[in-house]
Amino acid sequence: MTRHLADIFDEALWPDLLVGLATADDAAVWRLDEGRALIATVDFFTPVVDDPYDYGAIAAANALSDIYAMGGQPFLALNLAAMPAELPAEMLQEIVRGGAEKVREAGAIVAGGHTIDDDEPKFGYAVLGMAAPERLGVKAGARPGDRILLTKPLGVGIITTAFKADQAELEHLAVVTEWMKRLNRVAAEALRSVQPHAVTDITGFGLLGHAWEVSQRSGVRLRLRYAALPFHPGAQRYADELLFPALANNNMADYGEHVRFGPGLEYEQQMLLFTPETSGGLLISLAPAEAEQYTRAAAELGQSVWQIGEVLAGDPGIEVL
Repeated sequence: MTRHLADIFDEALWPDLLVGLATADDAAVWRLDEGRALIATVDFFTPVVDDPYDYGAIAAANALSDIYAMGGQPFLALNLAAMPAELPAEMLQEIVRGGAEKVREAGAIVAGGHTIDDDEPKFGYAVLGMAAPERLGVKAGARPGDRILLTKPLGVGIITTAFKADQAELEHLAVVTEWMKRLNRVAAEALRSVQPHAVTDITGFGLLGHAWEVSQRSGVRLRLRYAALPFHPGAQRYADELLFPALANNNMADYGEHVRFGPGLEYEQQMLLFTPETSGGLLISLAPAEAEQYTRAAAELGQSVWQIGEVLAGDPGIEVL
């Protein structure tokens, strides 16, 4: 929606706007001075789990993720809540508490917010962070020869959809809930030991939608290896049962023309890569030696990392083999 505002604002008139509508990255960035850049982002969504505390924590982790993807450290957050008037007060309190404790875990503070009545619950945050201008993580910068790394497993979207349809096993939901609540803070901390060429986080556009953004803005081709992709327990089973959310079809319609699948990948496997994620991992493009260094640094911090592909020279597009 905001892309249509490009005709209204000439960003050349705001030279301190380092990242805005023209580049459409994970967050906006404003240069404060030579050594500091302010990162601003906002994100909210309807419940993906039933537990109100977990819902709040997941919403916070998801909003904070954009700050980490941009190479920053969050420091301030504002609640955004749209809730049914008849919602019990204790339930709203648990949502807010779950989010606030996750913000505190990130080393930031909730300093205010806004609440309105709405028939369908929605919750999230506007978040501010700080970064060094020369250390910003952006989508445009992947280079041929780079390795592509991922820091969280895939499959959140199909498992939560299966749960809403009463088709998911509770242990599968419990696993993805813990992963959704997990901050990308440690994955971002490990990046300080290297110089990433491109970074984004995996959320509503699914793996392939966000990978296409990196490919398009970097002017390169990405090759992903399906066998190297990590999936949450149950994800591929629910894919075989065709329990995809509607947004998976939307993502396929939007990005499918840019993807070429190997002959051995069936429809269900392909659709799984278009399925939206919530509070997903970082997708990182690094030179080969730095990819190894990052993997070691992440392991020392207890952070999982999967090498899932490589960057190729050529017209923008994605190959999945």
